[in-house]
Amino acid sequence: MDDSSDSGAVVRVSARYFDGRSTRPHKVQVWLAQGQLQIDGETVRTQVPAAQVQWPERTRHGPRVARLPDGASLQSLDADAWDAWRRDTGHVDGWVVALQQSWRAVAASVLALVLLLAAGYVWGLPWLAREVAQRVPDGLEDQVGEAVLAQLDDMVKPSRLSADEQRAIEAAWAEVLQRHQKAQAAQGRAVRPTQLLIRESEIGPNALALPGGTILLTDDMVRLVQNDTRVLSGVLAHELGHVQHRHGLQTLVQIGVLGAATSLVWGDFSGLLATVPLWLGQAHYSRQAEREADAHSVGVLRDAGISPQVMVTLLDRFALYRRCGDALLKPAAAGEAEKPQGARQCAGQAGKGTGKDDKADAAWGLGFASHPADAERIAFFNAAAR
Repeated sequence: MDDSSDSGAVVRVSARYFDGRSTRPHKVQVWLAQGQLQIDGETVRTQVPAAQVQWPERTRHGPRVARLPDGASLQSLDADAWDAWRRDTGHVDGWVVALQQSWRAVAASVLALVLLLAAGYVWGLPWLAREVAQRVPDGLEDQVGEAVLAQLDDMVKPSRLSADEQRAIEAAWAEVLQRHQKAQAAQGRAVRPTQLLIRESEIGPNALALPGGTILLTDDMVRLVQNDTRVLSGVLAHELGHVQHRHGLQTLVQIGVLGAATSLVWGDFSGLLATVPLWLGQAHYSRQAEREADAHSVGVLRDAGISPQVMVTLLDRFALYRRCGDALLKPAAAGEAEKPQGARQCAGQAGKGTGKDDKADAAWGLGFASHPADAERIAFFNAAAR
């Protein structure tokens, strides 16, 4: 603070002096003279070099404060008088204080903070999760996958498909995977190891790639595509794309970061790990991740000599399922004529709304949430099949 009082009338202001040892205030007068802050009252008379006084930034409301080097302080409840005294003695607020006093500047700062947080969530967090996931050792990822699978016990049960049905699916996928691995090896590329588990579950027609390479395929998915092993190979090729790109681990990293941030804000880490299966079940891969998995599935199918058109068949079956519901999943005895009445009534509508219903809601559970619109995916797979 400049000591302009050296060349003119001394400007004084009333304040309360606290010695830093008790809460008792002392009424004083303060002024600046010859580089010294003078403090004078009935019980206090002292001076402090002005350069050693700390002047906290001025706020719109509340008392004004000056902190002295010995732990003492000065306070003034008359903010206007204090501010006028400081101005008269040559003090000028910095630009930070000026911005703090402007509601427009505060509003702009809040908006900028919101945009920064949004950008971090949309772009920064996925980038961080991807970088972290790619650097996690395979052994650690396997352990994470085993832990997640163990916690999913309540969501999955042993398959109710016949042993022959399961063997047919496993054999078809093993052949596809073998051809894909051979083609990739010829190009010097490695395919991450996977394990296929077929399970009964209440999550409906679905498939899920866990960290570490475990792929869960539900009985309802098999029923949805009427045991078509070529279509199921397309489903599994899509999930292999998630495994290859480590999308499951990326999702867990993102969930973990968000969960940890929330726990830091609210001060409660309890249940953070216990709810991982629930989070994994409700978390949706980004549309970019789904596009990567779709593109990967095309490569896998081509390596195996299967047309990517099977994925269009899959999407048509999902469109039909959105109209028919669980009636479509009931096993037929011997052909179309013996299908449940509800499935027969809406079967003729297949394809009429494909691509128009872009609801990637909880009905698709773990594996098919947040996919790009059906129309976009169908166009992609049709183009890939040419």
